[in-house]
Amino acid sequence: MRRAAKVGLLPFYLALYDSALPEARHTGERFVRQIVGELERLGLEVQTAPLCRVEAEFDAAVRGFEDAGVDAILTLHVAYSPSLESAPVLARTSLPIIVVDTTPEYAFGPDQSPDAIMANHGIHGVQDLCNMLLRLKKPFRVEAGHWEHSDLLHRVARWANAACLVSALRRARVGRIGRPFPGMGDFAVPPERLRATIGVETVPCEPETIRGRLDEITEEEVDAEVAGDLAACETEDLALGAHREAVRAGLAVRRWIESEKLTAFTVNFLDVDRASGLPTVPFLEASKAMARGIGYAGEGDVLTAALVGALATRYPETTFTEMFCPDWAGNRVFLSHMGEVNLNLVAGKPKLVVRPFPWTDADDPVVAVGRLKAGHALWVDLAPGPDESYTLITARVEVVEPEGEDRFEGSVRGWIRPAGELGAFLQRYSELGGTHHAALVYTDSSGSDEIAMFGALMGWKVVSL
Repeated sequence: MRRAAKVGLLPFYLALYDSALPEARHTGERFVRQIVGELERLGLEVQTAPLCRVEAEFDAAVRGFEDAGVDAILTLHVAYSPSLESAPVLARTSLPIIVVDTTPEYAFGPDQSPDAIMANHGIHGVQDLCNMLLRLKKPFRVEAGHWEHSDLLHRVARWANAACLVSALRRARVGRIGRPFPGMGDFAVPPERLRATIGVETVPCEPETIRGRLDEITEEEVDAEVAGDLAACETEDLALGAHREAVRAGLAVRRWIESEKLTAFTVNFLDVDRASGLPTVPFLEASKAMARGIGYAGEGDVLTAALVGALATRYPETTFTEMFCPDWAGNRVFLSHMGEVNLNLVAGKPKLVVRPFPWTDADDPVVAVGRLKAGHALWVDLAPGPDESYTLITARVEVVEPEGEDRFEGSVRGWIRPAGELGAFLQRYSELGGTHHAALVYTDSSGSDEIAMFGALMGWKVVSL
């Protein structure tokens, strides 16, 4: 179940008014309460700061929002407020800024009372603030309109919901088993750079750590997990010994995930050998973990694992995947990977099979194979670029059912069809630097919009193909 977005409402005011017109404060505070009530009716959790006038008050409010773990700050000018009191404070926070540009009164024509100017002149405070945020290179979003006679607050709520994805990604803790695959460059971002540019923490798994977790697994736990697999999956001709070994390895990884409070993990299969502490590659656990909402990517790809985990917090029908082969004739792309897929996205029951593993001296793994179910989905890729930049590439696709014989029944597989011609789609994807690891998210157009908004809040270039 999706959690409600939590926002900090930051009301702007001017100290001069408290000394010259102290009674005006009450009107501003009443308007703040009115906006809070409307936002809460839209499903947001709102933490409100007092009217802020000077830098120290803005600083205290923002630190309070950070400590409370809000997803975004909503600014509301109830009067003019000089930007140099607030803009440097807002530029320092990592929280997304959503500027709510509205006033209490809907009409302000010649028949309006001049007394109403005091409560309705905040728009030039908005203009002052936005100019300074641009100059300070602080990303922000502005939504303008009347709070009651437009869809303004619905638009604000959509940005707040997109900010939940920002929070999830910036708080990501990604466990890494093994090193990144040697020579794979497209997703390669050093851990210290991931932390500095996005906030993602990389947690390496040492062999002694996983051995300790393996020693903790009881036969009763293995029995229960095997029984669950037998009920959920097809297991015809599956060797019981191999199944139990895969389950034992998976439970050890699961215990490590839980103890480290990981939001995602990644495994380089080349680094799983007898010296690694794992008896076999935990492909089966990767598939189960994605079904539980834990992010995953192969080959030591921390970046994509973090992305998959963040997306799964709002879109549980998310899986890690790769484009493998173009089907020029069918205007579609064949998706696959060695043995990882969100089990909840497989058409019918997944099938457990033992996969030959010639790459290291680890035991042959058990993998869950199956075909991705048909439906509308969004391809989501986070592509590193020059100068520590990122591009979020999205594309609406259709996951299609194959017609006729399917000779890939022993593998993880699926076919996607882009909206346009395949050649143009693949050409543009690579021109943008799209990586060979990505997320597939089953969602409608509203989810596509929210994910694009997430990218905008992160300050990334966002391209929809």
